[in-house]
Amino acid sequence: MRIIEVVDYNPNWVNEFEKEKTLILSQFSGEGVQVYSQPFNIIHIGSTSVVGLSAKPIIDILLEVDNLESLDLDSDKLAAIGYQVKGEYGIKGRRYFQRGVTERTHQIHAFLKGSDHAIRHVAFRDYLSAFPEVAKDYARIKKEGATLYSHSIDQYCEHKNDFVVKHEAEALAWFKNR
Repeated sequence: MRIIEVVDYNPNWVNEFEKEKTLILSQFSGEGVQVYSQPFNIIHIGSTSVVGLSAKPIIDILLEVDNLESLDLDSDKLAAIGYQVKGEYGIKGRRYFQRGVTERTHQIHAFLKGSDHAIRHVAFRDYLSAFPEVAKDYARIKKEGATLYSHSIDQYCEHKNDFVVKHEAEALAWFKNR
């Protein structure tokens, strides 16, 4: 059973992301790989991307692509480096990949470039970075949720849902107007 754990910020998360980005890029070069119209974007998102923010120690990666069907054809490239291919996994227009089941270390959320979901992730990350008091409140809520619901990801997510919905909306407005 997976245990929900929220830990203090680890500055090494940036390095872990960069290593993973290099590994992912290495899988999408050479013969037998679908041709993308331009290189896709690999972006560090989620709480591990916000300096000082407590987080579940899982590196969230946003992969922005021009064509999800091409990524589907190349999903074996991510499987070859240890990712489970999960399809949309509950979010229309997403391709989700996770490394590890009980000890998850990385997860990839792939969306079309410029999609609402891709923008939402980047806006929320940037908003939390720009407003440290909001990030501090978010850390408190996440730690509280992990303590109360350490064995239920659904209850943990529900615990922080109102905060996330409110601040994602504020983040999107802020992001578009900056």
